Amino acid sequence: MKVSDTSDLWWKSAVIYCLDVETYLDGNGDGIGDLGGLATRLDYLSELGVMCLWLMPFYPSPDRDDGYDITDFYGVDHRLGHFGDFVEVIQIARDRGMRVIVDLVVNHTSDQHPWFKAARSRPDSPFRDFYVWRDEPPKKQQAPVFPDQETSDWQYDEKAGQYYQHVFYRQQPDLNIADERVRDEIAKVMGFWLQLGVSGFRVDAVPFLLQTDGVIDGARRLPDPHAYLRSLRAFLNRRAGEGILLGEVNLSRDEQNDFFGGAEGDELTMQFDFISMQNLYLSLARGDARPLATALLSRPTGSPDIQWANFVRNHDELTLDKLSAEERDEVFAAFGPDERMQVYGRGLVRRLPPMLDGDPRRIRMVYSLLFSLPGTPVLLYGEEIGMGENLEVGGRMSVRTPMQWSAARNGGFSTARPSRLRVPVTGGGFGPDHVNVAQQERDPDSLLQFMRTLIRHYRNVRELGWGAFEVLDQPDAAVLAHSLTSGDRVVVALHNFAPEPRELRLKIGGEGMCLRDLFSAEEFPVEHGRAVVALDGYGYRWLRLTAEGDAGLY
Repeated sequence: MKVSDTSDLWWKSAVIYCLDVETYLDGNGDGIGDLGGLATRLDYLSELGVMCLWLMPFYPSPDRDDGYDITDFYGVDHRLGHFGDFVEVIQIARDRGMRVIVDLVVNHTSDQHPWFKAARSRPDSPFRDFYVWRDEPPKKQQAPVFPDQETSDWQYDEKAGQYYQHVFYRQQPDLNIADERVRDEIAKVMGFWLQLGVSGFRVDAVPFLLQTDGVIDGARRLPDPHAYLRSLRAFLNRRAGEGILLGEVNLSRDEQNDFFGGAEGDELTMQFDFISMQNLYLSLARGDARPLATALLSRPTGSPDIQWANFVRNHDELTLDKLSAEERDEVFAAFGPDERMQVYGRGLVRRLPPMLDGDPRRIRMVYSLLFSLPGTPVLLYGEEIGMGENLEVGGRMSVRTPMQWSAARNGGFSTARPSRLRVPVTGGGFGPDHVNVAQQERDPDSLLQFMRTLIRHYRNVRELGWGAFEVLDQPDAAVLAHSLTSGDRVVVALHNFAPEPRELRLKIGGEGMCLRDLFSAEEFPVEHGRAVVALDGYGYRWLRLTAEGDAGLY
């Protein structure tokens, strides 16, 4: 790894920050966050250390699924601003050293999209085949994605006289990517936003996007859906060499490898590691690091250019669907015993701090772990200050509450009356009276200051995004000890999932060397191939293997 590699393949050592424009900052006092408000907070994000902004949908929408029901892929929702505001955000972000990626939601449209209105108007409409139609729904269907809302993936449309497919909600008819015109349109959408300066896309529901089983005429199905994904990647590379496709693929390891493009790495650039995330929560529930270690070691080896995206919390439910039923029940019992905290029988609608009862030791250990794992860390807005969820909102929206900037009305998010906010501010011990940016800016021991320090170290220790990963052999099941190696540079990370202190005896080569703590500068000598390192309860360390007395910064 050369320093220049970290620029060419910037996504391998980035810090990605996901936010919803609608809930980040209201710049004009109408109760709705907007692009103008976001622009005034880009300096805050730069100071935090963010390198890439991921903007959730800001396109025109009836807003029946928080913006994921889109009526115009080429527009900006007028409530959030206009193209001039969007370009200003891109420009200011670039000036502050941040790239911007946006959601690419092309598995479906809103049922209010002009394409669907035209498609349902008559059988010979030129837009009819933009969607998937049947006279009768198939007898065998997969279980609905949202079983609390839907009983089938097919909805009868009176005007069209046929059923249309919708993997998600009935107001979101699926696009038919078997139709060449749809595939061309998706490429145009990508080209449009790339031309405006974005650095890639977070691709929504990738497996569903490539699924063409609903098309009746087998000859018209895509013979090789992955060839289509490769073509999108090739198009992206032609239009923007630095661009990325960050995919949502919650599947098995073998299937995830297919979506990377195998050894060639010519499909998705990055994927979220849902399997490791779910096993992280199992490890936290048990106080046992082994489930997480096993999940990390199960990652397929692919192209050196691809990358995993690590996360503690995302904007959806915290899915646990890759755990067994017994394992899922363990996590529910530990972190979501109330039915309001659970959703679809497979996930949680909570943020991390309330799940850990606000214990600062555990919270900081988890975020230290996030930034030390092989891959690229992804934060959801508000994680840096320890925001909680609002269970009164219900469902996935419980974690999409307004950003808490201060202890002022509405948490400083908006000057509008509270009744005008689309989503109410979180209350209680994790509400803005107790958790906000302004307060933590003044407190040197706050979570915000800790996160800034963590990110600064992460950005200076390039092995964390690039190094070869190894779980270190040691007998304590409560501790995850791993190393990342790049050339002759080695970093060791230790994380204690138990409340009691630990003393580790690590097997590590290098006589005359020592392990130097990158946070405290404390040194632990390596003698006879071993180093003895103490860990506090829920403690963590990042250690550089270096020559004794080496006073290097990192």
